Amino acid sequence: MIDFFSKDEESRIVQTIGEAERQTSGEIRVHMEKDYEGSILGAASRTFFLLNMDRTRDRNGVIIFIVPPRHDFAIFGDKGINAVVPPDFWESTKNVMQQHFRQGMFAEGVCQGVKMAGEQLRAYFPWKDGDKNELPDEISYGK
Repeated sequence: MIDFFSKDEESRIVQTIGEAERQTSGEIRVHMEKDYEGSILGAASRTFFLLNMDRTRDRNGVIIFIVPPRHDFAIFGDKGINAVVPPDFWESTKNVMQQHFRQGMFAEGVCQGVKMAGEQLRAYFPWKDGDKNELPDEISYGK
């Protein structure tokens, strides 16, 4: 397991995911990895499918895939959300996160990315009666 965030920071990230998801049927996951092969976006995509994030009812899952040892991260959204967000949305979200990362504020950067993803998910996939949390909110960790 990657020991990157403090317990308080991890709790804050999980809480932010929960708050964002209470407004939408969408699902947001944060995944920490030690390394990857190929491109960062390819690794994020592979992990997205390994975590069964493509099995949400509306195909509106989003993964924030972070590889601290490589100082790299990617955001990957499923086809339901990608069909409706502006074309540069994930890049602009990454830019906001990077501004925080450059200042050493990693947990805050992740929380801002989660909030931005949550706002878009809420706009296009608002929470409705009967919606359920389809995936865990906890941070997942690679090998």
